[in-house]
Amino acid sequence: MTIELLDVRVTHQGRALVDVPQLSLEPGRAVTLVGESGSGKSLLAHALMGSLPSSLQVQGLVSFGGERTPLQDAAARRKLWGHQLALLPQEPVLALDPTMRVDRQVAEGHPGFLRGRRGRLAALKEAGNRLAGLGLHGVQGAYPHTLSGGMAQRVAFAAATIGGAEVLIADEPSKGLDPVARDALAQLLSRHVEQGGSLLTITHDLDLARALDGELLVMHQAGIVEQGPARQVLAAPTHPWTRRLLEAEPGRWDPAWRNPAPETGAAVPLIEARGLAKAFGGRTLFSDLDVSISPGERLALTGPSGCGKTTLGGILLRLVDPDAGEVNHHAELAGGRLQKLYQDPAVAFPARVPISAGLRDVVRRHNVSPERVPLLMDRLRLGHSLLDRRPGEVSGGELQRLATIRAMLLNPLVVFADEPTSRLDLLTQQETVNCLMEQVAEQDAALVLVTHDVGLAAAVADRHLSLEEAVPVASGRDAIAPQGSR
Repeated sequence: MTIELLDVRVTHQGRALVDVPQLSLEPGRAVTLVGESGSGKSLLAHALMGSLPSSLQVQGLVSFGGERTPLQDAAARRKLWGHQLALLPQEPVLALDPTMRVDRQVAEGHPGFLRGRRGRLAALKEAGNRLAGLGLHGVQGAYPHTLSGGMAQRVAFAAATIGGAEVLIADEPSKGLDPVARDALAQLLSRHVEQGGSLLTITHDLDLARALDGELLVMHQAGIVEQGPARQVLAAPTHPWTRRLLEAEPGRWDPAWRNPAPETGAAVPLIEARGLAKAFGGRTLFSDLDVSISPGERLALTGPSGCGKTTLGGILLRLVDPDAGEVNHHAELAGGRLQKLYQDPAVAFPARVPISAGLRDVVRRHNVSPERVPLLMDRLRLGHSLLDRRPGEVSGGELQRLATIRAMLLNPLVVFADEPTSRLDLLTQQETVNCLMEQVAEQDAALVLVTHDVGLAAAVADRHLSLEEAVPVASGRDAIAPQGSR
């Protein structure tokens, strides 16, 4: 069945957030949307799903196999969820119910789940088979918070596809995944297309776009500025903004803040850790590890998903207890001078109040000049009207930049950045990192960067710590690791 969107327009208080004349999704065909954060990619997908926030207005038509209905009639499309339309969400850990075990969450999408005890047992069996087919043996009884980011993404994929939906929408599916996990995800999505399904993928990951091939659409300022075969557009872009996007790869950066490694020998460390060890599920993540972080230093923590990068960061921040060893903080780190940028920026803001309220609380609590908020908003190309929205009403990329602003308001001496640009397009990533690094340089602050992006680590850091232990797709209890171990 072919789906066609016509004259789609999404607005907020009269401002156009999406303005797309036409988009077609055909069986056996991959369509990929790339573009800057906030350009309207995810909103276009939610307009199709019928899941836009109530504060946004939508106009246009959607055609299912030639039958047209208004996009305003969201209820008509909700009837199609699961068995014809499915969404692989941008935040798999947050989308999964934390109180339900994995197998039941996957099974709920099965057509027979509500058809009595026999149907429920069949659904649970199919859920187990699908999880096993994704390399998730033994996690059926686990809760979502015990899974790594890559594992949660695969669980969400199983839940989204178990109902047999023809049309799959994948919203930033590869963020936070290492290259091996990203390639495995690309194979899953490609398999859906090869089996005759339609695929709409929203991504900032150009390597994923290349792997999926198919049709590529480039969005900028609410509209589509370039489209064509993915290989052609990415190899020879014609629109200036597409060219700028491709030229913003970290390996091509030459910023003013890129300095030689600082002389840290005589400096008093801000954080000093000795003999650290940590294990989960009977597997040692690291042992007898010494880490020292001095003013002005830029340290990158790299390694595959699940190797313990975020866990090590939590230990250095004294948010997680090590199994062995000790961590000492300099007295100057008290009073908010140690800040963390979370991999999931939504956790940095109260969900039910405007973003301005969360930032205002920080300003008041720490006696920060309120003028820093609009200044940093301008430097990160964020419209001031975003402050009036709730966290769920802005794009993931916009929220990640707002979380950067929240952290930098306090002029920290140490910034722990956990995949701080995973939701950003290349151009916005470059601008965001420039702003972050300029602030770090002005304060002579230390930066600890967790990233799967080897190019970004090379561009930013002067010292690297790689947790090289590969984490296989395990079976049994070894497949289960606390969320922090990502």
